[in-house]
Amino acid sequence: MSSHPLSIKGVVLHRGRVLLLANERGEWDLPGGRPDPGEDHGATLMREVREETGLDVTVGARLDEHLFEVLPQRFVRIVAYACTLESAMPVVVSHEHQEIRWVPVADLAETFGGYRLPSGYLGAIRQAICQPLSLSTREV
Repeated sequence: MSSHPLSIKGVVLHRGRVLLLANERGEWDLPGGRPDPGEDHGATLMREVREETGLDVTVGARLDEHLFEVLPQRFVRIVAYACTLESAMPVVVSHEHQEIRWVPVADLAETFGGYRLPSGYLGAIRQAICQPLSLSTREV
């Protein structure tokens, strides 16, 4: 899988809800993005979550790795981590997304709110719900 571009994603859980961002492709997305040169996964995720939402998170355990077909025949390697919110600040929508929602985990489905939730993200969210935060960002 290493020949594909890498994107680090965070499953941010808070009070029984998960943070989702709507992208321009009509999909719900997890916050995150590509690492800068020499940047580790934890630092990438903390930076990207702050840039996309204004929130600070603690990065925990690695949840999932899968290939995601962003566009036909164009794949990205997704590595997802469990995250917890550092402080309950108001969420800010970045220029990269159309909408941000805290979605109750009980309401998760592959399509809701007019957007699709890719199955790989849904799987990572389910893993995060079942797994306690166990690693600090220094161990990622």
